[in-house]
Amino acid sequence: MSFAVSISILGLLQALLVALPRPWRAAWLDRFRSPWWALVPALSIVVVIGIVALEGESAAALSWLALVAVPPFAALALARLVRGARSAWALAVAPLFVLAWAAPGSLAGEAAATALTALGCIGLGWLLVAVAPAAWLRLGIYAMAIVDTWFVASELLQGPNAVLSAAAPAGLPRLQAVHFGDALMGFGDLFVAATLGCLLAASEFDPTRVGSKSVATRSAVQLRAAALVAVLALAFDLLFFAVDTLPATVPVALALALVDLPLRRRRRG
Repeated sequence: MSFAVSISILGLLQALLVALPRPWRAAWLDRFRSPWWALVPALSIVVVIGIVALEGESAAALSWLALVAVPPFAALALARLVRGARSAWALAVAPLFVLAWAAPGSLAGEAAATALTALGCIGLGWLLVAVAPAAWLRLGIYAMAIVDTWFVASELLQGPNAVLSAAAPAGLPRLQAVHFGDALMGFGDLFVAATLGCLLAASEFDPTRVGSKSVATRSAVQLRAAALVAVLALAFDLLFFAVDTLPATVPVALALALVDLPLRRRRRG
């Protein structure tokens, strides 16, 4: 599959991750709520890239961490966190894992591994949304895009990211990054999209009226953000004609800003 088609599909996958999550609350997580959790998105780039840059062998440990953590979070997403979720859907994680393991170089195997990683990101995004206040987490998403852009522009990300993406946990599926066709996307690029979807699904938007017109519900805002991510990601990909690496967190942060601005204006009004 050509790079143009592959990277376009991954951009649309980011949009899907914004649209898929539904609200689900676990009250026992409330005791862990803190604004400090909003640092996780930006720190996930700084810490991982820093560790891999200092010690290349740590990439293998991170690949094992992804292998262990992603399937359970993917099962949670299928059972509770995506639209139309059913407990029985969690069983789909097993065949996806087997396919990703049995056919690592095929398009079907890459699609299975990508699906697992994407669903795992929804689980992780939901967990972050459950413990981080919404206003602070919005700032965290913006901070992640800024840090990602700075790392790419200064060429600090490319080398460590290549080492991390190539790491394989003893021949098992590589779930720490997304390899699809000729395109490669980092775990954080899907994680930030899933986090935005979980954030918008869980956020309480105050009803606002303009004359006799009512404002959209949380679901409509979430779907609008997903559409914006799709358009912005596809447009952003055109820059690949000029550069080799792009910060794919930027379209997600821009979509959040475009969704937030009208809501803030209506609230002030």
